Amino acid sequence: MRLGRDMSFSRKILRRGIAIKSTKLKPSKLPGVSFACMRTLLGKLPLLLCALLATGAAAQVSALRATSSNHLNGSKSSYLQRASQQPIDWYPWGEEAFRKAKELDRPILLDLGAEWCPYCAQMDRESYERPEMAKFINDHFVSIKVDYDMQPGIAARLQRAQAYMNLPAGLPLTAFLSPSGKLYFGGGYFPAEPRGGETLFRRNVGGRPVSFSRTAQDD
Repeated sequence: MRLGRDMSFSRKILRRGIAIKSTKLKPSKLPGVSFACMRTLLGKLPLLLCALLATGAAAQVSALRATSSNHLNGSKSSYLQRASQQPIDWYPWGEEAFRKAKELDRPILLDLGAEWCPYCAQMDRESYERPEMAKFINDHFVSIKVDYDMQPGIAARLQRAQAYMNLPAGLPLTAFLSPSGKLYFGGGYFPAEPRGGETLFRRNVGGRPVSFSRTAQDD
């Protein structure tokens, strides 16, 4: 009887209009976001992801460079300051570099350039900013970088010495010196990849320690 009364009570409740599925409830819509807008955003998602990845990679490179400054850090020359973040262990022109070369009995790789010189910047990108090239240079040379505009006297001496040996004397100027400062080989812009019959930078750099050994024996 009680069950019958309960079922009768339920039917009465349902007849009074309290329905399980209310017709007053409607699916809500996100204000201001249309299907076309969502499709546009989804279409741009791969580009946004690529941009985020590139930003992260650039941040890692910047952090790596920030922890690998060389002896040019703090230089008043903007050209040398820019090179202070390269993986080459650059020294400025001075007694410290020549003393280090004598201690290690290594030849000196000298780069003379200027901020306004496009081939100087190109040689930096192609050769001096490559980690594998930097490792070879750091293992076999003491490296000096000279700003043409900030040190015109040194630049003029280097250009005269290379011209005397019938070597290129423009910019960039690449010189190979003994620890005492004697020029034994030099050149200008050396490409990193084969181009128009020019000698590759890697080939030139690779042969200079051998040339230095022969020069030292002759002295």
